[in-house]
Amino acid sequence: MLKKADRNVLRQRRHLRIRRRMGGLPARPRLSVFRSLKHIYAQIVDDTKGSTLAAASTLDPEIRDAMKGKKKTQAGVLVGELIAKRAQANGIKQVVFDRGGYLYHGRIKALADAARKAGLQF
Repeated sequence: MLKKADRNVLRQRRHLRIRRRMGGLPARPRLSVFRSLKHIYAQIVDDTKGSTLAAASTLDPEIRDAMKGKKKTQAGVLVGELIAKRAQANGIKQVVFDRGGYLYHGRIKALADAARKAGLQF
């Protein structure tokens, strides 16, 4: 009997396949995105040191009040703007976008577009 593969396992395989070719350097760190059913998280990572330089999510107090009554895609826009603001505060202007194995669609696209509008370059 054939079993249907778990969607998250397939996503993790795609993510590892992407990560083989991409990495965050100090000059151009990696903007990594993770989404759950309720929330979306973004962090800027320097892979050479293994450290997070900036992070934002829908759980942040700055966004939480603004999120009331909005859809998940609009929450992605808020997180994208916040991560760009925090990155620029740390002197980061250019990043490599890591979509985390997700399709570049919906919340992921909204976050990326908002980060670009707020001043990050991918």
